[in-house]
Amino acid sequence: MWRGAWESLWAVGEGKKRGWCGRVRAARADTIPQLTDGSVIYSAARSLSNRTTTGRFGRPGPGSPAGSRAAWTIARVSVEHYENFPVASWLCPPALRPAVAAIYWFARTADDLADEGEAQPRERLADLQAYRADLAAVASGGRLSARWPGVFEPLRSTLSAHALPIVLFTDLLSAFEQDVVKHDYTDRAELLDYCRRSANPVGRLLLNLYGVAGAEAMRQSDAVCTALQLANFWQDLGLDLSRGRFYIPALDLATYAGARQAMTDGHDSPQTRAVLAEMVAWTRSLMRDGAALVHAIPGRAGWELRLVVQGGLRILEKIDALGFATVRTRPSLRWHDAPLLLWRALWMRPETTLSAKKTA
Repeated sequence: MWRGAWESLWAVGEGKKRGWCGRVRAARADTIPQLTDGSVIYSAARSLSNRTTTGRFGRPGPGSPAGSRAAWTIARVSVEHYENFPVASWLCPPALRPAVAAIYWFARTADDLADEGEAQPRERLADLQAYRADLAAVASGGRLSARWPGVFEPLRSTLSAHALPIVLFTDLLSAFEQDVVKHDYTDRAELLDYCRRSANPVGRLLLNLYGVAGAEAMRQSDAVCTALQLANFWQDLGLDLSRGRFYIPALDLATYAGARQAMTDGHDSPQTRAVLAEMVAWTRSLMRDGAALVHAIPGRAGWELRLVVQGGLRILEKIDALGFATVRTRPSLRWHDAPLLLWRALWMRPETTLSAKKTA
């Protein structure tokens, strides 16, 4: 869950999407610091790499023959090899790393089926339906297909060991299916419903792994995950627009005459900046609303969440510093941001977190 755009926030070069939460856009492996565990799980990010049949890290993409995809999955996605990726870092308790890796690969593979390669929408939906059938087989103890054994065998073990709610996985799949057919949103409620399924489940899964329960913790987790997802949308605004994706709700765009057309044309304008400023303020408020969760997460995972929250707030600061001109410019965190994030994470006291929430 704590990958709420964590990979994409840190990517120095081109990346993809969703950590503590957000969508799974994975940045290049050589550009992501080894600071994350769950935050790498579901970064709010779509891949910014070329949509070819060669996927990220050189693996076959969904446009490649099914046999080569399955072979890559077996060879590279197996839990035994997760140490090669910044999925289960030293911040994650060793006993939970296989579970974290299993959740990551489930989300990552589904995201690729929805968003990578040159497949047509009907082919993507068919693949996701087959993927959903394998998830159902895992939940019922049934027989798996031969397509994704490296994803679902580890996931079967994880579900058995940790009793994770299967509905959180089906929610993720429903969001990936929506990605295939829906590219704009009418209002904030509709966008929040998408985030509820695309980002929030990963945070809730990690809370389950870490033994954190309670309605307030879940609510705070949802706020952080949604904020990270939204921060990634505003960070990648120009990239998404070039692909025909409008994540700023139509009702908000309508408030600023000409903003939607300017964005469609790839132009920056006072109207586009004004509507984005409103989106950033909304997102910052959500992040601060959930920030107190860092004090409920035990051990190193709580420190990672501090960094994730501060990373999300920092990217919003960078959007602000650009004058909200992300139609043309994509901000990202750099290595020199790390000391500031560490300092701010260190000083996230309960009283200061609550104070920030009150002033949001």
